Amino acid sequence: MMPRPTPANDIRPRFVVAVTAVRWLSEGTFEIRLERPVGFKFLPGQKISFVDGALRRDYTLLGPVDAPELALCVRHVPDGLFSPRLSRARIGDRFQITAPFGYFTLKTSGRPAVFVATGTGIAPFVAFANAGARGFDLLHGVRTPAELYYRDLLFTAARRYIPCVSAAAGDGEIGPEGFAGRVDRFLSTQYPDGAYDFFLCGRIQMIRDVTRLIDARFSGSRVFIEAYD
Repeated sequence: MMPRPTPANDIRPRFVVAVTAVRWLSEGTFEIRLERPVGFKFLPGQKISFVDGALRRDYTLLGPVDAPELALCVRHVPDGLFSPRLSRARIGDRFQITAPFGYFTLKTSGRPAVFVATGTGIAPFVAFANAGARGFDLLHGVRTPAELYYRDLLFTAARRYIPCVSAAAGDGEIGPEGFAGRVDRFLSTQYPDGAYDFFLCGRIQMIRDVTRLIDARFSGSRVFIEAYD
């Protein structure tokens, strides 16, 4: 998602917070932690905006919801307006953020839950797992095994955890549970028919491809989406 202008009618409270840690998860992605403002509450799957003048950039909170810090998973875009500054941040550097917002939260029903992510779209599913969600199926589409962020947490929480690796990789790199290909390919060739609650988060093209597939193959399913550019 590209930085965008802050709406003139955006009246969400804002906070100035300090960086407490930056940890690289892969060559192109890092986790940043921020001090938590007093009274700051959020639901798993909600996000915050970083604000700089008229621009803002949204990131999903990883949780846990009662943690003393706020954690975010950020893809480093070298020519981006926000991620380069965040990647270079030192402990104590300060940024302006908004109060949490968003509706991509876990909605349970009698249907099995299927989480589908690409890249850093894994963030809300990390938040769900940190909040105690269990028994879901999770497909994480990435180019290389190095991009399977939070793999241990999600493997433990999920009923099935399926890394979908699109670049060439040996079986030993993706594990016996892995799939060499994209998430839509796995769903179309490996996943049983039925009615599910699908939660999709990631690039717009993945959202489009998987939504079309759900319409064609998984009649009666519910679909919840969170897309980014």
